[in-house]
Amino acid sequence: MYNLLKTISSPDDLKKLKREELITLSKELREFIIDIVSCNPGHFGASLGVVELTIALHYVYNTPHDKIIWDVGHQAYGHKILTGRRDNFHTNRKYQGISGFPKREESEYDAFGVGHSSTSISAALGMAKAVKHKEEDRQVIAVIGDGAMTAGLAFEGLNNAGTEQSDLLVILNDNNISIDPSVGALKEYLLDITTSKTYNKFKDDVWNVLGKISKMGPNAQALASKLENGIKSTILKHSNLFEAMNFRYFGPIDGHDVLHLTRILEDMKRIPGPKLLHCITKKGKGFLQAELNQTKFHAPGFFDKVTGEINNTDGSKKPPRFQDVFGHTIVELARNNDKIVGVTPAMPTGSSLNIMMKEMPDRAYDVGIAEQHAVTFSAGLAAEGMIPFCNIYSTFMQRAYDQVIHDVALQNLHVVFCLDRGGLVGADGATHHGFFDLSYMRTVPNMIVSAPMDEIELRNLMYTAQLEKNAGPFSIRYPRGVGLNTDWQKPLDEIRVGKARLLNKGEKVAILSIGHTGNSAERVVRRLAEEKINVTHYDMRFVQPLDEEALHEVFKNHKAIICVEDGMLKGGFGSAVIEFMADNNYSAMVKRLGIPDFFIEQGTQIELKKECGFDDDGIYKAVKDALMSS
Repeated sequence: MYNLLKTISSPDDLKKLKREELITLSKELREFIIDIVSCNPGHFGASLGVVELTIALHYVYNTPHDKIIWDVGHQAYGHKILTGRRDNFHTNRKYQGISGFPKREESEYDAFGVGHSSTSISAALGMAKAVKHKEEDRQVIAVIGDGAMTAGLAFEGLNNAGTEQSDLLVILNDNNISIDPSVGALKEYLLDITTSKTYNKFKDDVWNVLGKISKMGPNAQALASKLENGIKSTILKHSNLFEAMNFRYFGPIDGHDVLHLTRILEDMKRIPGPKLLHCITKKGKGFLQAELNQTKFHAPGFFDKVTGEINNTDGSKKPPRFQDVFGHTIVELARNNDKIVGVTPAMPTGSSLNIMMKEMPDRAYDVGIAEQHAVTFSAGLAAEGMIPFCNIYSTFMQRAYDQVIHDVALQNLHVVFCLDRGGLVGADGATHHGFFDLSYMRTVPNMIVSAPMDEIELRNLMYTAQLEKNAGPFSIRYPRGVGLNTDWQKPLDEIRVGKARLLNKGEKVAILSIGHTGNSAERVVRRLAEEKINVTHYDMRFVQPLDEEALHEVFKNHKAIICVEDGMLKGGFGSAVIEFMADNNYSAMVKRLGIPDFFIEQGTQIELKKECGFDDDGIYKAVKDALMSS
């Protein structure tokens, strides 16, 4: 089994294979990914779709001397396996294992760290310009796919690259899907190119003729280029977008024909200037269930590699995922408030906005991978009296921070930001943790910043956020994963903005928690009670505005305060409490528990909370230390 793959420890080994053997290697690499990911969950369909392209790139180019930038990073499993990480691939996304995304510190073959989409073209252009400046002979290739071409950054890179005339190859891995099916005019444009029977019928003959003309000298090459552009523009319904940006466009070609890919890429090496190769691939290629259900098999969890059956449950009734609480609650709210609409940047399934899309398709918008646009689009809706619930993963909201400030908060518009995956997200690691939102949102004027402790509180915060009395920007952040309550669909109640919830009245030590970390604090309070130790616990609920009445009570009656948050300690909730203490001339021992000043890698949420010191044991130790000190 894996007779060829087991001989490949680097691309140098790959180059020793006969070209015809690449077909067998493609089959083995695909089977290896299926074997490992079925029992070690990770991203699945995207890497299956680029197996042949991955092999062809490393076969043709001299990596790591030549640079391949993968965008988005979850396409890169095959790349990792072929570049010396085959035997460690079973540790992918595990605690202290290899990252699920390309990472410069991990391998010299990972030319650029990528987790968020649409960065490859800009990074590749920067590398190409550096290569030219240093007068080095290197090739630079950006592989962009899984819907990433819809983001504004991709077009900013294309726009700049077209005028710089650097030797740069952009490979568009066109599979017509990100996690959910792609949306927008660009998708329709690429579909027009892909399905144009006239264009595809004549393109090969045209290229052959042009190839012969181009060998007749520089003037003939210029003529061939003009003829090529004219033919493409005439045959296609629209002029070629990429040619208009000064890229030589080639394609579309079959991205699963590894032999043809190697020949095309060898030709690409000899063509100067910016060029784009359009490859048509199928996400999940080679695993029937993944081909048929591409959204579910984007990251399916555990599955049977023979039957394709996904098995992530033991059959018992469990609390809902926070994202599903959001999805059902926004529908419930929208039925009673016709101003409410939903907005997501390409994550309807991941955010569970697809529930609203199914019931109210005219009131829920997937705007594609375009977080900046999602925020300003929401601002436009709010400016006309609508109440958009803009649902963006915390880690992706970072991409739209200027729009949050300039387009929403500055104009005090009624946009409700629902930040999914707040805090430590687990196996996706440093690129996807929602570390920063509590810190950066609390610095924005007019912004209400909140975090629910459980599913019931999430529902009530959503209800509170849509009330006219709270018109203005309102941020609600909640974690990845399941909550605590199976009986969570309680009647909706308003929460007074800036009002904390006293959960336990004690003495000497007070625990102030924000968000779901309050559940850990509650367990610690019960554990301490068994030891006849009684401490105060507040579920603060709001970082901005803070409940100053509760904080005055805490600082007047407690010698030690423990602040617990699933966010960066620098500038976060604990910092806000210390600022309050300083501003009001209180003196107390304040211990902050949260995420320290370094990037946390992948692992389970339990493992990472323990590493950061705010799991149950970490909170318990902090309280006991505080009691000893006081």
